[in-house]
Amino acid sequence: MASTMRILMVSSELAPVAKVGGLADAVSALSKTLSRLGHEVTVALPRYKVVEDAGLMLARRLSPLKLPCGEATVFDAKLSPGVLVTFFDIPGLYDRAGIYDDEGKAYPDNLKRFGMFCQAVAAHVQKRAASGEGFDVVHLHDWPSALVAHLLRGTGIRTVLTVHNAAHQGVFPIAEAHELGFEGAELVSGDGVLNALRVGLEAADAVTTVSPTYARELQTEPGAEGLSAVFAARGAAFLGILNGVDYASFSPSTDSNLVARYDAEDARNKGRCKASLLAELEMSIDPSLPLFVSLGRVCLQKGSDLLADAIPLLARGPGQLIIAGEGDPELEARLVAAVDACPDVAMFLGRVSEPMTHRLMAAADAVLMPSRFEPCGLVQQYAQRYGAAPIVRATGGLADTVVDCDAALATGTGFVFDEPTGEALAATAARAVSAMLTPRWGELRRRIMRLDRSWERPARQYLRVYQPS
Repeated sequence: MASTMRILMVSSELAPVAKVGGLADAVSALSKTLSRLGHEVTVALPRYKVVEDAGLMLARRLSPLKLPCGEATVFDAKLSPGVLVTFFDIPGLYDRAGIYDDEGKAYPDNLKRFGMFCQAVAAHVQKRAASGEGFDVVHLHDWPSALVAHLLRGTGIRTVLTVHNAAHQGVFPIAEAHELGFEGAELVSGDGVLNALRVGLEAADAVTTVSPTYARELQTEPGAEGLSAVFAARGAAFLGILNGVDYASFSPSTDSNLVARYDAEDARNKGRCKASLLAELEMSIDPSLPLFVSLGRVCLQKGSDLLADAIPLLARGPGQLIIAGEGDPELEARLVAAVDACPDVAMFLGRVSEPMTHRLMAAADAVLMPSRFEPCGLVQQYAQRYGAAPIVRATGGLADTVVDCDAALATGTGFVFDEPTGEALAATAARAVSAMLTPRWGELRRRIMRLDRSWERPARQYLRVYQPS
């Protein structure tokens, strides 16, 4: 392996500049870790409106990039020591409040927005190659950047595509692609549309996803959302690499968002964090009551309907429940109605700030994740880091990161159930409550807080993928 690689990450999200979900955290943390390992890392990102609010110092390049249907202005900035960001601005495409949508409604010109972004990135990469300072690998993330693999095919520039969630594929009328200058029979799916993710899967030199179990699930239906044969056809060029945790951002021993810090060896201040949060939310402060927390998008994928079904059962206690997140309006209404029926023990917060997310994890005794499918999942790993036992359904990355505890709590890193029902979730939560009453609960908390979830191991796995076979 070369001592230093030039790596270009291409993404539609990047924390803390432009974040919708875990993709932003993963790209940011992986980039910083690869930089610490001695590599030159640049992240390519559209210049969204929110970039102006991030406080980055942007340096504009004088020469724009010529594209088939316009041009892109290029800006450079520094994300952190060793990680650069190249922003691409195309008039009229990114000057909006959202990244993909406005209040849940996808922008109708998303193919143009991300298709031209891909064209700009490909032009930039080839310009760098012609200058003698080319990238050794171009690492693409999800469908918004997948078409770069198609555009760079045959150039000798290695591309790797990571699928963070195969439910999002970027499907558009093929005529829209032709209008943007995308040509080739390989762009057309059997039903006469452009599927950007499929095109990237077939064109990239290597394909990864974000957990080993999800990699297996993607080679069957319905897990692959219609693309199982495409994933399976990649053979050894397709593998799962589990996401890690950015300890610089998620560590209770250094987290400035908390009222008091703690670690695996001395977690007494976790109780202070719990009492402080309950006081902030004007909930009853009773150290003997377990506190359950649910964090994340409100949608069917995350099992929000299962959580709504479980709330009446959870309310029978003992315990308290706090739900934070936003998404599907109908599911939000179901959660609110269920919470309103038991206001003494449950609360729905809706969308919360990043600091509040940290305070919730520090306060929680357990975190609920009843996902129907979960490519990797970061919340359960954050929860473990903060000493909150994850209660999860056995799917995707949840199955890879949470081992069901035995009755004596001698082994295991959380609590796991199989059936996607509210009853199964509530029963598993009850099992966790019983465990909290035993003397070995502190031992379980120490065990999960000591887990090595850092990004160094996955970063080294990616470095191996970056090398030609």
